[in-house]
Formats: sequence, C-alpha cells, structure tokens
Amino acid sequence: MQAKPLGLVFFPAFDWAISPTHPEREERLLYTRDQLVEEGLLDIPGIKEYKPRLAKIADAERVHIGVPDIASLITDAHLVSAGGAITAAEAVVSGDVERAFALVRPPGHHAMRVVHGTRGFCTINIEAIMIEYLRRQRGIGRVAIVDTDVHHGDGTQDIFYHDPDTLFISFHQDGRTLYPGTGFTDEAGGPRAFGTTINLPLPPGTTDEGMHYILDNLVLPILADFAPDLIINSAGQDNHYSDPLAGMAVTAQGYARLADKLKADIAVLEGGYSIEDALPYVNTGIILAMAGLDYRRVVEPDIARAPKSIARNTAYIEKLVRQQMGLWQNRFSLSRQACTKAGDYWQRQRHIYYDDSSISEQQLERVRVCTKCHGFITVESQSNGDYQGDYKSIFAAIIPREPCAACRQQAKDAALLAKTQGQFQHYIIQDKENDFVERL
Repeated sequence: MQAKPLGLVFFPAFDWAISPTHPEREERLLYTRDQLVEEGLLDIPGIKEYKPRLAKIADAERVHIGVPDIASLITDAHLVSAGGAITAAEAVVSGDVERAFALVRPPGHHAMRVVHGTRGFCTINIEAIMIEYLRRQRGIGRVAIVDTDVHHGDGTQDIFYHDPDTLFISFHQDGRTLYPGTGFTDEAGGPRAFGTTINLPLPPGTTDEGMHYILDNLVLPILADFAPDLIINSAGQDNHYSDPLAGMAVTAQGYARLADKLKADIAVLEGGYSIEDALPYVNTGIILAMAGLDYRRVVEPDIARAPKSIARNTAYIEKLVRQQMGLWQNRFSLSRQACTKAGDYWQRQRHIYYDDSSISEQQLERVRVCTKCHGFITVESQSNGDYQGDYKSIFAAIIPREPCAACRQQAKDAALLAKTQGQFQHYIIQDKENDFVERL
C-alpha cells in the first residue's frame, strides 16, 4: 500500500486547557492518534510525520492587533499550534509532500483581526497566520479557504473580508440556531472584495447528501473559477451526527469523500468534540482520502443512528446553491455597485462578545474605497476589558499589501490624528507591505 506523499503534524497541547472538563481538551487529538497507530497508518510509506515549530510573535502580529498586545494574551501553546500549521504548509510548498494535515490545538477560526481575549475557544487565528506567513515568506498569492466547521468561521471571515485575493467559503449550521450567530448569505465581503466571502448557512440535520450537493454544485465550480494557488481546509469536524455541541448529521464517510473531492493542499484541524464516537473515524477517513488511499471501510460502530435526509432541508439547500452561485457569477458588477454605494469610505459598527473571557467589544471599522489598491483600514475598538471590567481601547490603521502612495500616507495620518485627539489608550499602525507593527 503506497500513499501519495502526505505530511501530518500533531500537537495535542498537554499544557493548555480552558478548564479540565472543557470539550476543547487534549483528548480530541489523543484518541485520534491512538486510532491511527492501531490502524498502522503512520507506518504506511508516503505518510510522514513532522514536529511542529514555534511560531513567532511577529507571525501573529502580521495578522492580529492585540489589546493591549498579542504577547500578553497567548501562551506558547498558541504559538506551537500556529507553528504546526506553518510546518504543514512548508512541507507542501517545499515539495516534500503533496498535501498536509495539521492536527493541532488550540483552534483559531473565531479569532478576529482585533483580539481582546478568547472567544469560541480561539485567541489567534491559526489558518490566517499560516496564510500570511506563506505570502510573506513564499510569495503565495491567491488562496481559497473552505471552512467545514459546524460553527461559522467569523474570525477568518473578518480578517479576509476586504481581501479579493482570499476566497472564504464556510459550511456551517445556520447562525440562527448556533454560536456565533453569524455567517448569513448577505455577509459577502467588503466593496472591493464583494463575492469572495461565500456563506452557506445549513439547517440542523443536514446530512452527507446535503453537504455533497453543495460541494459538487457550488463549491468545486467556484474553486475552479477562482483558481487559487493553494486550497486550505479549515477542518472542523463538529458537523458529525454525534457531536455534543451542534445538530448536524454528517458521517465519517461524508467527511472522507469531501476531503477526496476537495483535494485541499493543507488541512488544519478546528472543532469537533465527539472525542470517542467521531474524531478517530473522521480523522482516519480524512487522512486516508488526503493520501489517496481507500477509505470506504472507515465506518462508525453506531452508524445506524445517523439521521436521514429531510425533504425540506433538501429544498432549502438547492435554493441556497442557486442563490450563492448567482452571487458568485455576478460578483464583479455587485462589487462595483457596492463601491458606488459606499463612496469614499465603507464602514460598519459591531458588537463582539468574547464568550470565554466575558468581554464585550464595541468596534467601528472604516475602509478606504480606493481604485488603485485594496484601501487602508482603520479600526476603533473598545471593550470592558476582562472579568474585572477594566476598560481597554485601541485605534489601529492597517496599511494593505501593495498600497498606493495616497492610502499609505492617509493611513499614517489617520493614526497620528487619532493620537492627538487622545480618545484611546493605544495607537498602532499595522504595515502589511513592510511587515512591521508600529506603536505610536
């Protein structure tokens, strides 16, 4: 049995946990590893295991604006988790393997651009850090992220919402029924990137058939049209029918067939909390599929209790596919309309709740709608701090990759003006072109 070259990175983070009984705990990876050892997968020629590296604070600051700073909000476990994803990516782009799967924790897809604390078990965004590392160090351009976690990847969406070079597609249980309550079809990207955010809110009880209908009729055609340099699977596995935190009905076979069709270059583990009944089977199926091996015999012992398709769900999913394909096919004209409507600046106000830290954030985001570059971004963010209720605030100006001279100067001017007005505690310029963070 010869596998296609596949890299695996494991990091169970023995020294990090939200609490001893929290569902996001080290056993999520330990049961999977035991299953892989028992099945002999790590002995198959072509499957290669890598040790995770330690990411740098600068890697995180390339993506995030921490309040007061990223270093004070994270542990080494977060940097190893991000470093594990980078290790997997380096194995692929260097040509050492064809694909790679980073089975790491803590997870990251709920961590947004601005970080005040932990929300949805996430503090820094593992995939975003990996992608921006590859862009800086390896010259990777267009990237597609397919998020198959049951929860909407609101953090990943936020980070890339104004980036037309990043396609973000999220399968998730409808936000009206599940945390974080976002991920609706009208969340489609900023004016210059309109249509490169594709949300697929699915009804509870969606089965393999529903997921694969969307994959075959929407996701794969969009990926072929976008033609990314890399496809990233944000591989949450809590769509499984046994997961205790959600209400979907996908099986290990459904996940394995998805991995087989998607052919992601890099998969990064996100959620999935059915530690014994789902994760060992789902991860085994995904690994076999990514390695080009036969996964048809990977079946859960209790597969008989997996729910069946519901007719009303099928009708809803078919309508959703038609709607989102229309958005994709008309994205350029819709983007022009969005730019015209926004004028010189697009803006949004949001309230963001950090469920793991009891933090409430109020945020105002403005984006310069520029015809010469992606436009600079300013963020005004303030929160009640932490459990003690300490007030924290920051003004940030973000200079994009390849900015025009006017946007570069205006971003700096906006930060300096904000500092002279003195309404915030911290002032920062995040310069993506020159890869540094300046605190004023």
